[in-house]
Amino acid sequence: MSQNWMNHPSLASIDAAKLQMLQSLASQGAQKGKQDLMPFLMMAMRQSRQKGMSFTPDEMNMIIEVMKSGKSPEETAQMDKMLNLLKMMK
Repeated sequence: MSQNWMNHPSLASIDAAKLQMLQSLASQGAQKGKQDLMPFLMMAMRQSRQKGMSFTPDEMNMIIEVMKSGKSPEETAQMDKMLNLLKMMK
């Protein structure tokens, strides 16, 4: 996965360590099948909390919008579905 999204001007206020962690997760997640993705994301959320890394709602919204840019309507719908599932599991 390209790291270009990390340089988007909207994300300039987000800590570089957080963006690097997200890039690492995105790279690892890209190798997962659809059935493995949800358990992977849940594990990643637990690990980030254990490390004391959290994102504000504004940071999450900015990241999501940047990651959706340039995606097809089907891809953005799939991202929205995944995000809704994650919100229900919190």
